[in-house]
Amino acid sequence: MRINKNKTNCCGCTACESVCSHNAIRMTPDSLGFLYPKIDNDLCIDCGLCEQVCMFHEDYDKTQNLSAPMAYAIRHKDMHEVETSQSGAAFIAFSDWVLDQGGAVYGVGYAEHFKVIHKRAITKEERNEFKGSKYVQSDVNTTFRQVKKDLKNGLVVLFSGTPCQTAGLSSYVGEKLRKNLYLIDIVCHGVPAPFLWDDYLTYLEKKENMPLEDVNFRDKRFGWASHVESFRFKNSQFYKYMRTYAYTFYTHIMLRYCCGSCPYTNLQHPSDITIADFWGYQKTNAAFLAEDNKGCSLVLVNTEKGKEWLGKIKEFLIYIPIELRDCMQPNLQNPTTLHSRRANFEEDYAKHGFDYVMRKYGYIGWRYHTKCFIKRFIPYSIKYRLKRLIKLLN
Repeated sequence: MRINKNKTNCCGCTACESVCSHNAIRMTPDSLGFLYPKIDNDLCIDCGLCEQVCMFHEDYDKTQNLSAPMAYAIRHKDMHEVETSQSGAAFIAFSDWVLDQGGAVYGVGYAEHFKVIHKRAITKEERNEFKGSKYVQSDVNTTFRQVKKDLKNGLVVLFSGTPCQTAGLSSYVGEKLRKNLYLIDIVCHGVPAPFLWDDYLTYLEKKENMPLEDVNFRDKRFGWASHVESFRFKNSQFYKYMRTYAYTFYTHIMLRYCCGSCPYTNLQHPSDITIADFWGYQKTNAAFLAEDNKGCSLVLVNTEKGKEWLGKIKEFLIYIPIELRDCMQPNLQNPTTLHSRRANFEEDYAKHGFDYVMRKYGYIGWRYHTKCFIKRFIPYSIKYRLKRLIKLLN
């Protein structure tokens, strides 16, 4: 049987491509840069392994899960790690333990032109590239096969990614090799389009007439809760600050289709540990960890292995048990609702490109500035009428 995936039931994790020993499957991008499996009929032998390894469905493996996850508010004791991480630096403590065992850590970093990809690290300096949020679907490339090779060579391995990526990897690796594999996922809001990110950077470089040298999706200098993007260009010591990409992301117009029907938006995550920003900390006795706006991690322990892992690193953490009811973020309950014009956006992008869609849908240009002005200065009754007018103009 050959894998039969469409845009609503494929997360692009690469498990099917990785498991195919005949190299009959290649991940190919759609018009927005999302990867989907494409089968070479001349190489496929109909073995069915690609169907068996796929875990993007409601019946994914939950055999290792605790009856309910254990929830903690966590912050690393080293404030330098907190200040250089997105939230409370819980990931640093977990990954430090793996590196101290002589293991390998896989996380999300950058390739040329800040393309978001999965990378392998065996030192803390290499691992530090994985700090910070990257609001783009990462290119996993050959990572799954590299992880399997490390495990076969006896290494302890940490893989961090979205729940669909960790589920796919766990299925691909198999039960025999899972003993030394530690999995961390995130409370995922949805993954944005890779081509849009690349086009956005090109747009900024053209506007400034200089190549980029540094990017930050959420610059913590504006506080943990801020969503300010920062960019530094070549031959400049100053940063340019924006909210354009973040604003577009939170409208859900450039998310992968399957994010709207994600099977992992619940309390049975397919990883040992789940990490997120701890929004809602105000309702708990851990509020003091976040009131200084430096960041606090929400950590959910999903398996016995995760429980033992946390026990090994507690000396490096400030950790406070919390009730699950006090940390139930939206994507622990339901998938993200995609923008009503998601299909139109992709069609227009494929035909006309980045500048056209960003102006048409109000993320740059006069429509965007009008929305910002309305939000800041116009009374609600007038706002409503202006929004209806803008919608009609679109």
